[in-house]
Amino acid sequence: MPEPLLAVHDLSVVYETDRGPVTAVDGVQLTVREGEFAAVVGESGCGKSTLLFAIAGLLSPPARISTGSVRLRGADLVAMTERELNELRWRDYSVVLQSAMNALNPVATLAAQYKDAMAAHGTYTKEQIHDRSVEVLRLVGIDPVHLRSYPHQLSGGMRQRAMIAMALLLTPDLVIMDEPTSALDVVAQRSLMVQIKELQQLLGFAVVFVTHDMSLVSHFSDQLLVMYAGQVVEQGPTRPVFDQPSHPYSRGLLEAFPSIRGPRVPLRGIPGSPPDLAAPPSGCRFHPRCPLVFEPCDAVQPSLYAVGAVRSRCLLHTSAATEATS
Repeated sequence: MPEPLLAVHDLSVVYETDRGPVTAVDGVQLTVREGEFAAVVGESGCGKSTLLFAIAGLLSPPARISTGSVRLRGADLVAMTERELNELRWRDYSVVLQSAMNALNPVATLAAQYKDAMAAHGTYTKEQIHDRSVEVLRLVGIDPVHLRSYPHQLSGGMRQRAMIAMALLLTPDLVIMDEPTSALDVVAQRSLMVQIKELQQLLGFAVVFVTHDMSLVSHFSDQLLVMYAGQVVEQGPTRPVFDQPSHPYSRGLLEAFPSIRGPRVPLRGIPGSPPDLAAPPSGCRFHPRCPLVFEPCDAVQPSLYAVGAVRSRCLLHTSAATEATS
């Protein structure tokens, strides 16, 4: 197998607080190959955005990476200085943040911001910068006349598309997206997701996409990570996770969204609240909310067990895991 584009190994992120260190991301493993679409899903506060910021090298105090590595084409981003990371950003990987209104400079036109991004990574003529800016705006379905627009003059959907266009200026191999559709209505969400997938297939870049909405990525992602309380609880190809989720938390997330097909069934949701990561529950972190909890769950910390094509952090699969490895 060729070397993966992105390899995250045993990555943990700690926040230093008055109550002591809080582990927000706990031992995450992730491999993304060229052209692959990987989605990270989970409730608010599960650690998915912290994971994204750690991968992108955008953590700031009191957060820090305590263990693990993030390798992009074999180069460890964790060991790099800020100056070394700045050479890779936009060129080798780029980031689309959750709120484009906050990410874009409110007092600069799109043309000026695109020019700054390109000028920071090479020597280009005014004509080259203009032509590339026009090209990427057309890729995302925005009339190039809006190069003269300021962010507040654009709708929410247009601002997100403008951010995606900016992320593609230097044709990076990896685009990391932190809930880029969260501020949009459902019609605009679907339109933007279709466009992201079409751009990915056209240009061949890989995507790491963070969202709280599992249904949003069901038909777009190749690989799915379901996170809970800082840990990956289920990981594998997207279709098996959706068709037959192996972890009770994954099932709960799916049952919280209505289906447009099949018989009408009541939405169940997940009772309770996510745990306090400063004092996580013993054993399985999901056991206080789990409908399938049994005796060992409050004492034994589960690993990720192989269940067919996926891996699941649930003690229900220990016997199957033991048989598979014996």
